Amino acid sequence: MTLLVSPTAFEAGFLESRAEEAFAFRGRRGLVGPGWRWLELGVGKVNAAMTLAAYLEAHPEVRGVLLFGLAGAYPGTGLRLGDLVLASEEVQADLGTRFGMRALGFPALEVGGRRYYNRFPADPDLTRRLAERLGLRPVPLLTADRVAESLEEAHERRRRWSAAGENMEGAALAQVALWYRLPWAELRAVSNPAGERRKDRWDTDAALLALARAFLRVLE
Repeated sequence: MTLLVSPTAFEAGFLESRAEEAFAFRGRRGLVGPGWRWLELGVGKVNAAMTLAAYLEAHPEVRGVLLFGLAGAYPGTGLRLGDLVLASEEVQADLGTRFGMRALGFPALEVGGRRYYNRFPADPDLTRRLAERLGLRPVPLLTADRVAESLEEAHERRRRWSAAGENMEGAALAQVALWYRLPWAELRAVSNPAGERRKDRWDTDAALLALARAFLRVLE
């Protein structure tokens, strides 16, 4: 079973009409549909990591994880509001020094003889299948506990990490999935320009509609 997850129930609202039953897990919402199961993670890296790890311990039948939700797009990427973004990797941008964990001399994760510092690659096979079905080119995404609060900060993050957009959970989920040796992938929809905090310049409805349309194709 591939587990579907999103930070909030709001981002998964389109699944409710397709669900056969609801459940709760440690205070998080969940849904079960024909051939799929979805779980709310909570917002931010800590919530995402602890919820996913606890669920995997309780449900060893999970064989992969697909994260979906909203994201902010960095300026200069050509991404528009409502566009879909498929992660090639997740960057844990606020761990270690300004330039990451490698400068401190030890990795954030070591598993299977491989060291991961601030970059966590998505599963190539699962990501390739999603890319082919949705017609997307995977790109790096960035995770930070604190979102960019200005366009200047957004530009700087893009330059430093070569990422297309940002969110608050992806790298945490990636690190947990790699630790459990599970394939993972991540699909986001652009709801706002990163660094733009005026919500009248966001289009959350367009992003949610894009996710809903994408999942009709993914769940087929």
